[in-house]
Amino acid sequence: MKFLFDDEMFSFETLRAAGHGAYGGAELGEVLVTARAIPEGDEAAWQQQWKATAERVEQLARQSLAGGHRVSAREALLRASNYYRAAEFFCREDPWNDVEAAWLFARSCETFHAAMALFDFGFEQVQIPYEGTTLPGYLYLADRTGTPRPTIIYNNGYDSTSEESYFVIAAAALARGYNVLAFDGPGQGAALRKQRLVFRPDWEAVISPVIDFALTRPEIRPDQIILFGYSLGGYLVARAAAFDSRVAALILNDGIHDFHAAMTAALPPFLKTWIDEKIDDAAVPVLRMLMAANTKLRWAVRNGVWTMGLESVAELPRAFKDYTLAGIAHRITAPALVLDADNDQFFKDEPRRAAEAMGNSATTLVALAESEGAGEHCHMGALSRLHQVTFDWLGQTLPQD
Repeated sequence: MKFLFDDEMFSFETLRAAGHGAYGGAELGEVLVTARAIPEGDEAAWQQQWKATAERVEQLARQSLAGGHRVSAREALLRASNYYRAAEFFCREDPWNDVEAAWLFARSCETFHAAMALFDFGFEQVQIPYEGTTLPGYLYLADRTGTPRPTIIYNNGYDSTSEESYFVIAAAALARGYNVLAFDGPGQGAALRKQRLVFRPDWEAVISPVIDFALTRPEIRPDQIILFGYSLGGYLVARAAAFDSRVAALILNDGIHDFHAAMTAALPPFLKTWIDEKIDDAAVPVLRMLMAANTKLRWAVRNGVWTMGLESVAELPRAFKDYTLAGIAHRITAPALVLDADNDQFFKDEPRRAAEAMGNSATTLVALAESEGAGEHCHMGALSRLHQVTFDWLGQTLPQD
């Protein structure tokens, strides 16, 4: 689904930003005027224009707040947070030392926190104990009564942040009486940027402490803990559910069986062979040449080297091999909704493979169609349709008393 740009990655990320408008994260006019000022494939202009829009919208929010207009302020703050996130997206050339990228991320977080403080539902910033440190997170409560409720644990993906959780799942969940616990795990959001924790494939070591924390909260029903995996999170939570029986239900948006196969599918066979055989002197120049010509590949490699704590671009495809459900998926016993997208440009056919590997009669595979506007990766631009399918399935699978 081409949206305002011919460049596949620019198109997708613009659709992602605009799609969050379903829950107040964007205004179509703001997206249009921002996009038209960005030349095709110009990453520097992308950062500048989204930053300019975010700053302008944040200023509008501050004006409303100063005048005591809380609803107007929170609406603008939500949009500003999303736009700051979009501005930071392509800042991957030297992310550890990119002062501007760090500032954009901080602004996305701060405007998000300011927006949440203006809502009536319960919201807390939490710290989840994890291996001698903590993981930052957010707890959204459907009400402030303390009544135990079914709770969705939201798990980020390859590039998302816990601030995005409000648009992706929390707003829809709160409207239906669910709590949401969102967090940044290793390789994600603040856990990466502030603590320098990088991805790990054995995600049960991450999710189990998150569930441990959830069970300390009286507002969370211990028998109705649901895992929701967003993008790469679809692999991560499935992996975790294979090792933790406390999971009552599993939602993969979308399913991933073999991350390595999905992420290296577009590479020439000879290049994959060189990388596998560690002929890096030959592989690296070719890979960098391909990256220079392709925005999606360039971003994916740079982001992966950063989030996985690697030194060389050739190390990344080899690291991906550890991210697979092979030999593990059959251990998943929780009912699972595996979502698929007609036009998934990242994980084509992976949801089907994941569902088949589970081999579980309680696994439901649902493909959302391009013809109804829901065919992009993670159903960008069709969040309402995604949530209809997700929560209708969840209501039938785990009925609330």
